[in-house]
Amino acid sequence: MSVSIYDAEGGSVSASRDPRKSVYEKNKCHKKLRRLVGQAVTDFNLIDPGDKVMVCLSGGKDSYALLDFLLSLQQHAPIDFSLVAVNLDQKQPGFPEHVLPEYLSNKGVDFEILQEDTYSVVQRLTPEGKTTCPVCSRLRRGILYSHAQKIGANKIALGHHLDDVVETLFLNMFFGGRMKAMPAKLKSDDGKNILIRPLYYAREQLLSQWSDYAAYPIIPCNLCGSQENLQRQNIKQMLLQWDREQPGRVENIARSIGHVAPSHLADHNLFDFLNLAADNKGDAQIPLTQLSH
Repeated sequence: MSVSIYDAEGGSVSASRDPRKSVYEKNKCHKKLRRLVGQAVTDFNLIDPGDKVMVCLSGGKDSYALLDFLLSLQQHAPIDFSLVAVNLDQKQPGFPEHVLPEYLSNKGVDFEILQEDTYSVVQRLTPEGKTTCPVCSRLRRGILYSHAQKIGANKIALGHHLDDVVETLFLNMFFGGRMKAMPAKLKSDDGKNILIRPLYYAREQLLSQWSDYAAYPIIPCNLCGSQENLQRQNIKQMLLQWDREQPGRVENIARSIGHVAPSHLADHNLFDFLNLAADNKGDAQIPLTQLSH
């Protein structure tokens, strides 16, 4: 049996393996991802009993994995919630309309395919030489938010993973002058939707490995994936280099997002620097032994 696996540098390699070894590795990958999803759901209280979760399915590896592991959670977790998969067909040229309906029908998953020609709108509104992502994501977000309200879904699940979180942190720092990333749980600006990211702790490399095992029918995004001027791609390459040279660095950066020390930063809205003063100890004297150090 031949499967694709990933080496220490994140490169894809193929190897013929003992079937028992392949099954072991697949199960190990599945268990790790299921544990990470369960940890994110618990740490951030992503899903409550009675929730109706709308799973946004794009046709990429991350959204396929998101659906798979939410289905697994639904079967094994001690909470009762429902799932509905939703794909937005944006009428991109060459989009294989049959792939997702066939895949979801075979899995027996409740699903809906929304059809909106946002592709033409994005092409019309995006200046020449600029990336299409800002306009595309804004249109897609509005359509999906509205549909969640229409079907009574109180949670919207997105397939962003740990690498997306760290990439977004650096994009905001380098180009926006803000220390801001992606949260695992977010209330939309209009206050009507709760977004959840159950893959929050999962590395992209692990998801790629699982995607190979699961043999998902991947649908590439030809609208944004073909653009060469995406700063996110540059950040992604930086993280891959760090993975090769300093394993664990990306995970530490992600961990730091959850361990913030406002008094050691510079945001006066988070910490009252203006009124910061030493404790009043009266006339207490400092021992000479301390002064000598």
